[in-house]
Amino acid sequence: MSHPVLNERNVLVIGQRLGPVAQEAMPAARLEIAGAERLDLPETLHDAIELILIDVEAVDAAVLTGVINALAQRPNAPAVLMAGGHLPTALVKAVMRLPKSDFLEAPFTSVDLGRAAAAMLAEAPAAAGAPHHSRCWTVMGSVGGCGATTIAVEIATELARRVGRDRRVALVDLNLADGAASAYLGSTPNMLLAEASATPERIDQALLDAFSMRVGAGLDLLACPRDPKAFTRVSAMAVCRVLEVACQVYDHVVIDIPRHHQAWTLDVLAGSDEILVVSELTVPALLAARSLAAEIEAELPDGAQPRIILNRLASRVFGPAPSLAEAEKALQRKADGGVTSDWEAAAASANLGGAISQHRPRSKIVRDISVLVDRLMAPANAQRGRAA
Repeated sequence: MSHPVLNERNVLVIGQRLGPVAQEAMPAARLEIAGAERLDLPETLHDAIELILIDVEAVDAAVLTGVINALAQRPNAPAVLMAGGHLPTALVKAVMRLPKSDFLEAPFTSVDLGRAAAAMLAEAPAAAGAPHHSRCWTVMGSVGGCGATTIAVEIATELARRVGRDRRVALVDLNLADGAASAYLGSTPNMLLAEASATPERIDQALLDAFSMRVGAGLDLLACPRDPKAFTRVSAMAVCRVLEVACQVYDHVVIDIPRHHQAWTLDVLAGSDEILVVSELTVPALLAARSLAAEIEAELPDGAQPRIILNRLASRVFGPAPSLAEAEKALQRKADGGVTSDWEAAAASANLGGAISQHRPRSKIVRDISVLVDRLMAPANAQRGRAA
């Protein structure tokens, strides 16, 4: 059944394969179904067209990018709904310049298409549904190279393994300039936050889907391409909006955050259910972890209290690294978890592209991460009832 807002609306459908689905989704709309050649001269698209529905697989990406750029220059550009898989970076940038656009990721039904089209043409947004309760865990290193990204990757992978098919987990790499999560997982970063910073209010679920990359069963990665100027180009509002939408879409959000404070750091930490400060077993790292945890507690007295996780624990009894008792003495507090060192498993997995649990499932790192996730999830059940 067609949504009333679609009745008698002028819709141009690009892609013959999309035609039957559009006809079923919008039976009362005025549809023009055409091939890619209809977009060769975008200036010939008459002003009566209110929505352009495009099958991205039916049009050459370079041609489509040019068309979208031309449409963005028009004073009364129609709404554009892109249907298909992940979009090339240049095309995403072009679509974001349009005053009204959205993405519909395949596979989708005629019902999905009708709802998306109706939302594009509605005068006011539909009422929000029931609130979505998400768990947000933030991981940060006390010093560079202490393994915070590896721990964030393993935690997210373990959560995705546990929650099953009906729930979704996101790993968000906020090391905007040179994040390594995508390299560890053998994926291509696709989150264009610098471009989105111009209009952060347009960041929604559809754009988040375009930014995300599937890196495992039930696990999506949100990471920015390498850009040494990213911290100056990406606005705090864009970062916060991405995380806000992610927490509406995903059941668990794991954030890998840089240790150096940015304009948005306290906002991210304040919105986190758990804050994990990762330290290796060296005196400088332990002292830095102690200071960082104290700073967070002072800045956010009512927020989640940081937990210190000791990484690369030695399995041998004797060695140059401090013992656990000595480490806790330097920290002036108890550690909240530990991860055993297994350099071979970590290096092999990074080189192969994927989580350690994928390539070395019997590694002590995998075992220790599972114990850590158990500990972090234990209070979630009690808190979930209070938040509901």
